[in-house]
Amino acid sequence: MTTISNFIPPIIVAQVAFWFMVVLTLVGAVIAVTLPKIVHNILGLALSMFGVAGIYLYLGSQFVAVMQLLIYVGAICVTYIFAIMLSPPLEWDVPKKRKTRMIAALIVSVGAFIVMVQMITSFNWGPGTNLTRDWTIKTLGQQLLTRYFLVFELISLLLAIAIIGAIMIASYHQKRD
Repeated sequence: MTTISNFIPPIIVAQVAFWFMVVLTLVGAVIAVTLPKIVHNILGLALSMFGVAGIYLYLGSQFVAVMQLLIYVGAICVTYIFAIMLSPPLEWDVPKKRKTRMIAALIVSVGAFIVMVQMITSFNWGPGTNLTRDWTIKTLGQQLLTRYFLVFELISLLLAIAIIGAIMIASYHQKRD
């Protein structure tokens, strides 16, 4: 039986899969921030988060990849509900964008991008040495409290910021009534 590994080396397939996930993440991010309709923004966010889960999978972190799918891509349905509930009626005027805030946001975004690129390029991306295939509850608990502790703290912080932002948007629109 002929398989793809007989024609293409597995390292090439892995590299193509990695770059496909990177492109998927970036395309989803661009869709999430540029399109005017909120439904398209949410779909772009889901696409971007799916790509990030693929990158986690490529890096050998299956558990974080599954959590990425469950928490972010799975929670997109909840984001739909928040977006519909918190979006202003069509007859309201959209607040004007302030140039200073846009410039500040651009500077912070470019700075964060430069820091991330520098971190990514300076890291040794060799194969992991302590990868395990043990999926017992005990092992998962130990991994969560040791190896993936910072990742889940950052994920919970991001979710808390999203909830606070949703509450602020809701209170802003209620004040206008």
